Amino acid sequence: MKIKDLLVLIGIIGIVLMMIVPVPIPLLDFLLIINISIALMIILVAMNTKEALQFSIFPSLLLITTLFRLALNVSTTRNILSHAEAGDVVRTFGSFVAQGNIVVGFVVFLILVLVQFIVITKGSERVAEVAARFTLDAMPGKQMSIDADLNAGLINEVQARERRQKIEREADFYGAMDGASKFVKGDAIAGIIILVINLIGGFIIGMTMKGMPFSQALETFSILTIGDGLVSQIPALLISTAAGIIVTRASSEGNLGHDITKQLTAQPKLLYIVAGTLMVLGIFTPIHWFTTFPIAGLLIFAAFRMQKNLEREAIKEEQLVEEQQIEEVRSPESVISLLQVDPIEFEFGYGLIPLADTQQGGDLLDRIILIRRQCALELGVVVPVIRIRDNIQLRPNEYIIKIKGNTVARGELLLNHYLAMSPGIDDDSIAGIETTEPAFGLPAIWIDEVTKERAELSGYTVVDPPSVVATHLTEIIKKHTHELLGRQETKALIENVRESYPALVDDLIPSVLSVGDVQKVLAKLLREKISVRDLVTILETLADYGTYTKDPEILTEYVRQSLSRQITQQFTSLGDSLKVITVGPSVEKKIADSVQQSDQGSYLALDPSSSQIIYHRVSEQVTKLIQSGQQPVILTSPTIRMYLRQLLERTLQDIPVLSYSELEPSVEIQSMGVVNL
Repeated sequence: MKIKDLLVLIGIIGIVLMMIVPVPIPLLDFLLIINISIALMIILVAMNTKEALQFSIFPSLLLITTLFRLALNVSTTRNILSHAEAGDVVRTFGSFVAQGNIVVGFVVFLILVLVQFIVITKGSERVAEVAARFTLDAMPGKQMSIDADLNAGLINEVQARERRQKIEREADFYGAMDGASKFVKGDAIAGIIILVINLIGGFIIGMTMKGMPFSQALETFSILTIGDGLVSQIPALLISTAAGIIVTRASSEGNLGHDITKQLTAQPKLLYIVAGTLMVLGIFTPIHWFTTFPIAGLLIFAAFRMQKNLEREAIKEEQLVEEQQIEEVRSPESVISLLQVDPIEFEFGYGLIPLADTQQGGDLLDRIILIRRQCALELGVVVPVIRIRDNIQLRPNEYIIKIKGNTVARGELLLNHYLAMSPGIDDDSIAGIETTEPAFGLPAIWIDEVTKERAELSGYTVVDPPSVVATHLTEIIKKHTHELLGRQETKALIENVRESYPALVDDLIPSVLSVGDVQKVLAKLLREKISVRDLVTILETLADYGTYTKDPEILTEYVRQSLSRQITQQFTSLGDSLKVITVGPSVEKKIADSVQQSDQGSYLALDPSSSQIIYHRVSEQVTKLIQSGQQPVILTSPTIRMYLRQLLERTLQDIPVLSYSELEPSVEIQSMGVVNL
């Protein structure tokens, strides 16, 4: 056994022997001073711990010190009752506190006992109980968090084991503190009982056995009783305070003194308010100004110094951040951050800064939030965060929209004007700056505030610059949504479905199709502006037909047929007929005969002359339908729909191509033209 272990063992045995064997008065004085020293050491250690587990021995130490105090109480009581003497320490405490007035001494002692018993001990006991309960309740969640971090690769097995051990130690510590707080409570009660025994027993023994007069017995045993109570209760009060500090201590980077000074001095302006309040009390109340003004002056001086220190620290932090940024730029690893490409970027010249500056009334950020919500409802996908920044290389009123770092659209705005689009019949009295509406390419003019009301009365569609930008950005996002939907985004959508339909997802992925296969089908749907919000139906269809074919083109056709009700409602209003351009038998036969099969799937191998003729015939019919004010829709048979779409994709990308299987039987179809060779 080591010497330290042996000393602790001998000390505990000695404490027990003190309750049985009489202790000489000189040794008793020495032990009382040791008791006070231990209490001071414990409270100082408790104040300088950063977290409770750094003083994990405290519950056991609390039991030992309580037992030590009780042994000292037994020894002093024995000497008081036997010899009417308990040493210089006890008599000095009693005489100094009583100051010749026994009543004052008793009152001071009772106040100490009540403060310890009712305030500190009771509060520490309650806090320890609540902390133990909350720690035990939080253990399952903390364990799951550790397992999640371990599975994600954020921590290794050793770190996970250390965290689990820390959780177990916290639970053991707060559970032990919950029980150890009862020792302090019992010690306070024992102190009151010993006080009564010393006072009454000593008074009786002094008068009956030692022949003391009443006044001498009262004075002698009262002073000794008060001194004994103070010698034991002052260390008990210190240790009770240490227990309260331990159980109420939150984990931080510093000790208690550091945290108090840092957090209380974090708001120096509040000290000015306190100083002003003290000055008002000194001026308008009977409290003299020479009592409050010096304290107020000290608070003002302290607040001024703290504010200056905070300003210097802020400047140092800014300089440190700048130095770190410079070092990051110089470091070789800084180049890696340049490889990151934002999915969507909106850049504008300095003249359009008021659009994004909320202090100047700009609401572009709020509009972008609405755009993302609108795309989620209409297309069923979550649009990535849109990066907004100014670009001094652009013209002042110019803006550009980038998809994955490439410019896909640009426009120009006049902030103090409105964009007016003609209803078809121009009004010569409406004058402005001619331009083109950026979203749909329609002719328009910029008009000022004075002309706005007259243009609206003439039937013009008048919109403000923020609305122009929002509309343009919305259309660009819808047009390029299929590029923004990658495997990671597809996995997030699938995981969202898994929460409500776990059997469907488990049946489909990865046994039938991979996430990449699903992503290709969703991208093809979005490319033709078909919403994938009904993802359950899409996944059900893929699960049904994915066992027969892996070709994304064919799977997309099956999914479109499953979404027939949605597609029908998308292109026709409720109760209205659908006006379409039908594809003649000659065109369908020509395309069907040109389909070639390969190991990678089927593809269209149409000769250039036939392709040009089909382009020309389709364009003629589309132009006629647009001129009549109708939305052109091409209708063909299911077998060639995807090949016709591939053929028209480059020149007529915005024209929807549907098949008969994608329309509900109840919808009325009106053929407005036929495409023939």
